[in-house]
Amino acid sequence: MPTIRLVRNLTGAAAVLLLLTAAPGAVAAAPEPAARITAAITPAADTWQPPLSTRGRYIVDAAGNRFRLRSANWDGAQGSWTGSGSIDDPANHHAGQDSYGIPLGLDRVALPKLLADFHALGINSIRLPFSNEMIHTTASVPDVAVTANPQLRGKTPLQIYDAVVAALTGDGFAVILNNHTNTSRWCCGIDGNERWNTGQSTQQWADDWVFMARRYASDPRVVGADLYNEVRRDVMDDPNWGLGDDHDWYAAAQLAADRILTEANPNLLIVIEGINWTGLPVDGLPHGRPMLTPARTLSHTLVAAHKLVYSAHFYGYTGPHHSGATGIGETHDARYQDLTRDELYQALDDEAFFVTEEGGRHYTAPLWISEFGIGAGETGAAARAWFGNITDYFADHDADFAYWPLVGWEGHDDWSLLRYDTAGHRSGILDGSDWRGTAWDHLMTAPTRTGPVAEVPSWRMLATDHGDRVQSLRVRATGDWDSGASKAACPDGLRLTGLGHTAGRALCTDITAGDLRAGGNAQTVVTDERYVPQGGDWASGYTKLQCPTDNFLIGYSHRGGRVSAALCVPARDRLGGTGRTVWFDRSDNRPADAAGGDFAYGDYKGQCADDEYAAGIAFTTRLGSTAGPAALLCRKLS
Repeated sequence: MPTIRLVRNLTGAAAVLLLLTAAPGAVAAAPEPAARITAAITPAADTWQPPLSTRGRYIVDAAGNRFRLRSANWDGAQGSWTGSGSIDDPANHHAGQDSYGIPLGLDRVALPKLLADFHALGINSIRLPFSNEMIHTTASVPDVAVTANPQLRGKTPLQIYDAVVAALTGDGFAVILNNHTNTSRWCCGIDGNERWNTGQSTQQWADDWVFMARRYASDPRVVGADLYNEVRRDVMDDPNWGLGDDHDWYAAAQLAADRILTEANPNLLIVIEGINWTGLPVDGLPHGRPMLTPARTLSHTLVAAHKLVYSAHFYGYTGPHHSGATGIGETHDARYQDLTRDELYQALDDEAFFVTEEGGRHYTAPLWISEFGIGAGETGAAARAWFGNITDYFADHDADFAYWPLVGWEGHDDWSLLRYDTAGHRSGILDGSDWRGTAWDHLMTAPTRTGPVAEVPSWRMLATDHGDRVQSLRVRATGDWDSGASKAACPDGLRLTGLGHTAGRALCTDITAGDLRAGGNAQTVVTDERYVPQGGDWASGYTKLQCPTDNFLIGYSHRGGRVSAALCVPARDRLGGTGRTVWFDRSDNRPADAAGGDFAYGDYKGQCADDEYAAGIAFTTRLGSTAGPAALLCRKLS
């Protein structure tokens, strides 16, 4: 959500970083807009079939047709209190709007009218924020919070959230659940909501997610779990991506995602946002927005290979290294709205859109810009130009998006697409006087891919940096196949095709042959050379862990830097026997096109060709040599 980030005095040299929320600029008259065409867009209806999944950079429905997330954020259930003054005084809530911990507008407009207005915008999906506090609150909301919806009187915030979800999905919308905050306090500064485990354990956070995913598992139009909003630094510490500590967002997201898919609802899309802020916003000190950039070298591989969606947020008043602060704490870094059109587009690509790269990389996934927005009263030329430029980019790149926010009170939050006065009368972007209408119409009506999306090869990385990465549910069902070792296995449907020499990372794919594996859970853990045929020494002087005939590699294990075992499974059909040794102990040895991308950054890597499968791993224990994988036995698929 939009915030203005200011600074707080600390002790010592790191004398900054309080991120305080403030409302956007004052309302002013808007110029005459272009003709309104939004209302003519076909509304969400029974034209898509849940559940949703992914194919390369696209989200598709159950029939394999493109489902573009044209979304908006219906906020309120994440909390609106700004953290100072009495929580009972609306003046102490964001934009003077007390949400009472439920979606905004239920005090002013009946649900059917709200849904009809949402359809008029042309959106097909709703990002629906909630707080962990909302889940556990047992007190009912006051009657004043649901004046226009008396059927909701006496209900708790969670029960009202239930009713909103049911109304949205019953009217054809897709709903993405968004864990926005821990406490029901307005986000996103130094507010107790900086990380998923600020004020609560990662275990509790993941448990809450399993609870929420199970709660709506019977509603097929609840299609996604957006794991956490704007992960960022608190006063003392940064989040990180892959360090393996208590602040590791990469690991926490992986944990929650796998638990949701295995314990609650295997049909949900898993939305993982990049890191929103690290460092201290002071000139001369390191700071900035990593966003999704760490995924280039360390991407997520879920137990379901076609459920990952990445997300990012962009607002004009922030920047690649600008927190959005004004006054105290403002640095001299450029804001997005200060960038030229070309510079903005380069930043968008570098920080987020690279994950939609065609051709297949281990990080390739759909990208959902799950927050962007601007005020109807914005008069600044730079800010207005930014909004036009970024919506042009989204339109030209056929992007999935979610505007922030959807609903607000008239005279309070002019950022909202739709505003309602106390009598329920509507104003906003559907009116002819809203200057944002031209850009919105362009975004909503620009050419977009529709219809069937062909299946594309999957590429997924495995990383045992800080523990096991067994992403095959079939392998998990067999138990611990190499006790005490660090283990990795490709998700079901994929085979192992590449290994790093020292980093314990690997690459999985289904290219050319699709799912090779036979039915059942048969597997062979290879710890010696018993399956190397006489006269078949393909790595002389090296220990060779070779799969049995008509088996292929899906996993491996290591103890420290030494290879421990190869995990092999039987193929559904006979496999080819012609093979070659791919050495990678002294340099990279990958196909010329290097499909899959750099899956073990900074390490020597070996990779089989697209028309090959890996049938063995060779390594050495010679004194002075690295005991990691040194060669792969790659064989033709047929």
